[in-house]
Amino acid sequence: MTVKFLLCGLCCLIFASLISPVVLWFCKKMHASQSILHYVDKHASKEGTPTMGGFIFILTLIFSCFFMFSENSFLAWFALAVTLAYALLGFLDDFLKVHYHHNEGLKPYQKIIGQVGIAVIVAVFLFLSERTALTFFNLQFDIGWGVIPLVILVLVATVNSVNLTDGLDGLAGVVSFVYVLVFGVILALVGTVEMSNMAMLCFGLCGGILGFLMFNCFPAKIFMGDTGSLALGGFIGVIAVLGGLELLLPIMGVMFVLSALSDIIQVLHYKRTKRRVFLMAPLHHHFEQKGVHENRIVVVYMVITTAMCIGVLAGVIAVGI
Repeated sequence: MTVKFLLCGLCCLIFASLISPVVLWFCKKMHASQSILHYVDKHASKEGTPTMGGFIFILTLIFSCFFMFSENSFLAWFALAVTLAYALLGFLDDFLKVHYHHNEGLKPYQKIIGQVGIAVIVAVFLFLSERTALTFFNLQFDIGWGVIPLVILVLVATVNSVNLTDGLDGLAGVVSFVYVLVFGVILALVGTVEMSNMAMLCFGLCGGILGFLMFNCFPAKIFMGDTGSLALGGFIGVIAVLGGLELLLPIMGVMFVLSALSDIIQVLHYKRTKRRVFLMAPLHHHFEQKGVHENRIVVVYMVITTAMCIGVLAGVIAVGI
């Protein structure tokens, strides 16, 4: 079984490497380029960089389905469907930005309605299928109907957190890769075919992210766009809630949490005092304004995420799940 996981990841990496130049060429051909907000002055040189590169790992994720086990694969297919739904929402946002040549796509309320709508479907499915138990290492407890608001909160928060983290070359991709890889290992350790199929998707997505990062690392030749960031957030969130492991998400994805918290703190404090806590939010832009190079920020985020994920994995192995 372990060999099949590794084979899936390797084949998906090769697949992503092959389609990346094609996706890049197509985005350039369609003039799907990124508009940079005027106040992000340090990124002015990135104006016109192709976007919607998230299609690279989205197509790779679909390709990874060929490696799934034939039995008990419904949850994996459901996770893929939810991921594609969030990807479609992100694509609509990117399309409007590209079409009208500005950085405003869907209205904020339209994004929230779409995100919540998808999350409600997932929450109701979990409740009706009686998947209402939460697992935290070797502890497990049933929350009944409480799973509905919890799942909606987790999905919407995760999607927006990943989207906020996507602000520097390679940042969201690197952090997501570490998280998804370790989460895939945890799902594989659960041992059931049902969880193994979802783990297979994780390893496949890891291969896709690596292929994408070859073109997204500094200086980026292509951005993932909301097409990619919403898909990543949707996948990370839905895999966690379907596995009943949503309580591990804020620990392993601590840098996603910090991105969201820093943005919330900045907005609330500014509305109240007209003063800023950070030079710019989310947090990675604050460090960038302080003169820290993009690559150093990306490495620090990766190291912290790796440390937290390995800590959780060690705990899972030590006490079970």
